[in-house]
Amino acid sequence: MTAKTRVIKIGGRPQSDPSLPLRVAQLWNGGAMPLVIVHGGGDEVSTLQGALGLTPAFVGGRRVTSAADVDVVRMALSGSANKRLVAALVGQGVRALGLSGEDAALLSATPVDASRLGYVGAPHRTNVELLWHLLDGGYVPVISPVSRNACFGAGNPASLGEAAALNVNGDDAAAAIAVALAADELMLVVDVPGVMSDGAVIPRLNVAAAHELMDAGTAAGGMRAKLEAALSALHGGVERVRIGDLSAVDDPTGGTLLTE
Repeated sequence: MTAKTRVIKIGGRPQSDPSLPLRVAQLWNGGAMPLVIVHGGGDEVSTLQGALGLTPAFVGGRRVTSAADVDVVRMALSGSANKRLVAALVGQGVRALGLSGEDAALLSATPVDASRLGYVGAPHRTNVELLWHLLDGGYVPVISPVSRNACFGAGNPASLGEAAALNVNGDDAAAAIAVALAADELMLVVDVPGVMSDGAVIPRLNVAAAHELMDAGTAAGGMRAKLEAALSALHGGVERVRIGDLSAVDDPTGGTLLTE
């Protein structure tokens, strides 16, 4: 495939915006722009946990995922969030195909800190052959970041035992996929116009400036996690990363641009 490839990570709140499917359809342009979409859905996971009598817990901004939580995360992300987004995109003519990281071991992950976080993982390997097969066929993979535990069935179970799935941060999953595809751009869609400082969008950042924002605490919480994922993608060879709201999806000048 010679066309430029983009990976778009869409957070939970922007997924509910009615303009999203049309923006993605216009960017995809009938297949002229190969796209991979990774989605989050943390609020949906928390809502489902509450409905089931479970209490969400976080350490350092990461969701603690117990054995009981694994299937909840699967239901919320790989189930309802994924299929709802796919349906909306198909409704706009996009050849969207819903997958999770577990399908065909599309994403495998290793535990981050089992003693503190439980069933939470970091990307380990991407089944890039499957992604290219789908992209070459004109499809738009829509991926839930729930991933296969790389230790599962390996005969070397750690403290997590034989858990088949790990909860992976959507930004980290999108960065890993972008690196595996050698994507031209990774777009992280958030609910603010970009990386902010003193109430204004920072139009462009290099690696050193991004580290300065994190060290100073200007970029904290969720934005820090996005900058860390952006830097991981850049270090892995992705040409550019943008962080912005939905208006930046089909506007190449929108949001904050990060480059090496």
